[in-house]
Amino acid sequence: MSKSFSGFSDNKAKELLEQFGYNELPSAKSKGILHIALEVFKEPMFLLLISCGAIYLLLGDYLEGVFLLASVLVIIFITFYQHQKTEKSLEALKQLSSPRALVIRDGKEIRIAGREVVPGDIIILNEGDRVPADAIVLESHHLTVDESLLTGESLPVVKTVEGTLHRDENKVFSGTLVLQGKGFAQVTGTGIHTQFGKIGVSLQSIEQDATRLQQEMKRLIRQLFIGGGLLSILVIISFYISRGNFLSALLTGLSSAMAILPEEFPVVLTVFLALGAWRLSKNNVLTRKPSAIETLGSVTVFCSDKTGTITQNNMEIAALHCQDTSYHKSEFESNTEQVRDLLQVLLFASPRNSIDPMEKAISTEYQKLKASGQEGKTTLLKEYPLSKALFAMTRVYAKDDMDVVTAYCKGAPEAVFKLCGLSGPELDHQMTTVQSMAGKGLRVLAAAKAICTDANLPEKQCDFNFVFSGLVGFEDPIRPEVPQAIQDCNHAGIKVIMITGDYPVTAKSIADQIGLQNDGNILTGDDLKSMSDATLKEKIRHTSVFARIVPEQKLQIIKALKANGEIVAMTGDGVNDAPALKAADIGIAMGFKGTDVAREASSLVLLDDNFASIVHAIRSGRKIFDNLQKAMSYIMAVHVPIIGLVLLPAFFPFLPILLMPLHIVFMELIIDPVCAIAFESEQEEKGIMKRAPRNPDERFFGWKKMTYSLLKGLLLLLMVVGVYYFSIHEGHSDAEVRAISFTSLIIGNVFLIFTSLSDTRSFISVILEKNIAVLVISAIAFTMLFLSISVPMLEDVFNFEYPGYQHFIPSIIGATAMLLVLEIMKMVRSAVLTRRA
Repeated sequence: MSKSFSGFSDNKAKELLEQFGYNELPSAKSKGILHIALEVFKEPMFLLLISCGAIYLLLGDYLEGVFLLASVLVIIFITFYQHQKTEKSLEALKQLSSPRALVIRDGKEIRIAGREVVPGDIIILNEGDRVPADAIVLESHHLTVDESLLTGESLPVVKTVEGTLHRDENKVFSGTLVLQGKGFAQVTGTGIHTQFGKIGVSLQSIEQDATRLQQEMKRLIRQLFIGGGLLSILVIISFYISRGNFLSALLTGLSSAMAILPEEFPVVLTVFLALGAWRLSKNNVLTRKPSAIETLGSVTVFCSDKTGTITQNNMEIAALHCQDTSYHKSEFESNTEQVRDLLQVLLFASPRNSIDPMEKAISTEYQKLKASGQEGKTTLLKEYPLSKALFAMTRVYAKDDMDVVTAYCKGAPEAVFKLCGLSGPELDHQMTTVQSMAGKGLRVLAAAKAICTDANLPEKQCDFNFVFSGLVGFEDPIRPEVPQAIQDCNHAGIKVIMITGDYPVTAKSIADQIGLQNDGNILTGDDLKSMSDATLKEKIRHTSVFARIVPEQKLQIIKALKANGEIVAMTGDGVNDAPALKAADIGIAMGFKGTDVAREASSLVLLDDNFASIVHAIRSGRKIFDNLQKAMSYIMAVHVPIIGLVLLPAFFPFLPILLMPLHIVFMELIIDPVCAIAFESEQEEKGIMKRAPRNPDERFFGWKKMTYSLLKGLLLLLMVVGVYYFSIHEGHSDAEVRAISFTSLIIGNVFLIFTSLSDTRSFISVILEKNIAVLVISAIAFTMLFLSISVPMLEDVFNFEYPGYQHFIPSIIGATAMLLVLEIMKMVRSAVLTRRA
């Protein structure tokens, strides 16, 4: 510890902590159950659900009224559980990424929680430490920092105490990582006053709108609510005029209101999104905003970081060049002697137990090849660190068993070539090799060594007589699953854009390896600086690779894509990525290397930082949206016969009343779990990732979809009405007619479920695929139906009379005929849509 620093006293530190607050970034406060409940109750869809429950209570049907109102509590519980689960996962990530800090207090080194650091504290920075706050460097011992999370620049930055205090070489920033060396720094800013914090606060100015589905759902429910109310009033008036019984008219009107108002909508939407978020979490995607799930199916452009998402973020030596020969990594073991000599130079030029990815790769590769005892015992005599003037480092060793001193050097090729005194043809030859290796996407370093006969070591690296040893090429290997994921995106009509801080040559090499569609157009950060918004809008249509991009330019890219009408998903990890993450339609933060600010701004958090997981999330989003649409379509279809059968007796007084409140309750006991469970658990459609993204401007309840749903419901209604009239014609009593017709309605409803579960597969395939939920619900429905028409006590409750089993044959025949017609309609519709696509 430096004796010139004594630091604050504990009491002074406590005073400053009270004055400035904890050194942490502002985050959304965790919502309590009352807050969540209030948000739920504010939604028109839930007001509709409560209204329906109140209607049942007014009717005196307390069972269904209590059931509906209790379902609101269930929804609140699901929402609260998912929220708490997400927040706990994020808090765990936050704790993992929260740095501890080594500070000087009362002249002693103590380690405290990073959140307790205060302005003016003297912090000690060692290799591997995460910088806890913004600070000015007071003393540097080869201090080298990785600032990529803040700046996007992958190269380490050497920190010095030279120059004015306003130069970034004298500053370290919160959240950055110390790669090498040691330093002392005085804290200048904590919490929201750091560079990270300022960006976090600026996010509040970026507003996110409600999703299209949420907006459309509110409009539809409002319209249905108004239309249902007017129609119910009309029914009451009509029924009273035709039959003269006001109480009976009121009950019929309220029954029609229950039939018309689709209270399943809010339940289904909430359950689908909550369960969808749960399913995504099983595939390493944490959902912060469940509403983003519906947007996944509409994604047209996916912007991805390269490092850690497309690649493994794990440097490996891919090639070595020594003695004028190049060796691929597959050839290392067969050329051990030549390769080992170069690796030994690189190893001795690197600090031991380093956390630098390239130095770790050198050590790993050398350990694979070296013979036992090859190194011998050595003593480090001196180290010459990297500097702004010379991007190379040298370490000098003496072998204990020999009177030999050797200097080992590695660094940027240009710097090492200069130290070796290469010039003319030899320099041109080596530079050609460097460019060839860089053209393959490799990061290239050069190595050299010098034998020292004089025990007095020189002041500077350039005073050694270095001899060039060779070149080493590092690669960050692509994740093996990425090429297939890219191919899936191509088939799905999703354009993938790779954004990286690397050089264009490296970016192009990676793009070629992963099969990224690219016609050779690569835009760089410098290009974007000189480009107008209109020009970028046009250029970006034909560009899939952006290189040398700083995080601030990602927002510019996102805005250009959205201006072209694209639905954009984007990954990010750094603080400067946060504005772009929030501006994107779906912001995806990295779970391992991401910052708290990035996670707060995102809709999804990728727990394994894997590109393939995002593609799986898009697939899941499409499946969830498909099944949600099928469930909503079924709800609309099944309400048609309910409405029709309630209204028929109202306008035709001579017909017996078919559906009473309890019958509608029975129907709802089938409809609700089918929509919320059976449709949600249905498997994805074949070829789900071989179709274009859903048009975001296409309405969820477009006229074509509504017409098709209403047509299915109309077929079910006509079938039941046909059986209804046939039973009347046979001379059955009103109670027997009711039993026969209701049976046809239930059987037809179950068949409607089977044909609605898939838009492309037959109902036989759906049954064979064993959707357990729908099979169980159907079995329960048929069991309940059987009991209601055969058990005398239940017959009285339902106002049924048993007509004999043979009289239910028309119900079975009618439902089967309807199923066959619906299957033919589905096949024709699927063929037409396929031909259009």
